[in-house]
Amino acid sequence: MPDVRNPSPSGAAPYDALLLLSFGGPEAPEDVVPFLENVTRGRGIPKERLKEVGKHYFMFGGVSPINEQNRELLAALREDFAEHGLDLPVYWGNRNWAPYLTDTLRELAADGHRRVAVLATSAYAGYSGCRQYRENLADALARLAEEGLPELRVDKLRHFYNHPGFVEPMTDATLAALARLPEGVRAGARLAFTTHSVPDTMAESSGAPDDPARGRPGGAYVAQHLDVARLVATAVAERTGVADRPWELVFQSRSGAPHTPWLEPDICDHLEAQHAAGAPAVVMVPIGFVSDHMEVKYDLDTEAVAKAAELGLPVARAATVGADPRFTAAVRELVLERAATERGLPVTRCALGALGPSHDVCAVACCPNPRAPRPAAAER
Repeated sequence: MPDVRNPSPSGAAPYDALLLLSFGGPEAPEDVVPFLENVTRGRGIPKERLKEVGKHYFMFGGVSPINEQNRELLAALREDFAEHGLDLPVYWGNRNWAPYLTDTLRELAADGHRRVAVLATSAYAGYSGCRQYRENLADALARLAEEGLPELRVDKLRHFYNHPGFVEPMTDATLAALARLPEGVRAGARLAFTTHSVPDTMAESSGAPDDPARGRPGGAYVAQHLDVARLVATAVAERTGVADRPWELVFQSRSGAPHTPWLEPDICDHLEAQHAAGAPAVVMVPIGFVSDHMEVKYDLDTEAVAKAAELGLPVARAATVGADPRFTAAVRELVLERAATERGLPVTRCALGALGPSHDVCAVACCPNPRAPRPAAAER
């Protein structure tokens, strides 16, 4: 079998580029409302409401950390590829802010690339974390076709939530957060694994129709998060010697209408419940996020920390994987794994936990659009 850790010069074939595809974020106060207009386009949300929603960004000078974090990841990927003899250029495009996805695909086409692997900065199955990215890819490719530009083929890399290069940095970050708690509460501290809340119906329909995880309560989205949480909690127990540390999957960043059921409990409600139950401390572990962007900085570091202070409950927040070398190595392995598969070679896929490695190509019925069907790239 091909050694995906030590590629040959042609190890990435048939791919001639990697696209880092992310959400994007404002980089100045004047960017905030236009950015939110991009995010909510087609939903008819008034500008005044967007200004209210944007207060989180204004608290941080109108700048989201996500673009700078993507620049760091971009540089780390290029460095890792070069160090391991992988001659594959890495580009970066966003769904909702500059550098815009369509502009980056134009650049790829102009530079002569025709077969592009895509890493979306979302680890899990679900509409917002997978299909919506593929819908945006389809829209951008259609625009290029209208402009008469050369055709690109894009292949999205598989979900990486259970790759060791994602799980192991999260485990170390959880241990580091535990170590920051006062010694007297450390052994009894509970773990709150956090991720973005989504509507119940969206969670239940997440995953491929034939995905075993989709048949579990909450669909693939919840099942995948629970698998990662269990992996991290088990590793933390082994390394701390605290075998019965309670943990729970909780949610944050709800943004929908109050009458629509979304995944619960919310992190702030969870902190209140833990305090009432006598928990001595809580470590918040944001397994749903790749980097410390605004939903981590505000919803956890600001809002949840303020709630904990109000309760008198000691808390610490684990870091996300960011540009950890183990994560950049995992991306390289995912590229080479998919490239070898496309060349018809047998590949050993790296995955931890009970669910196994995710699928390479999404089914047409994967993670359906909750509003109306739309074309999506990288499916069959």
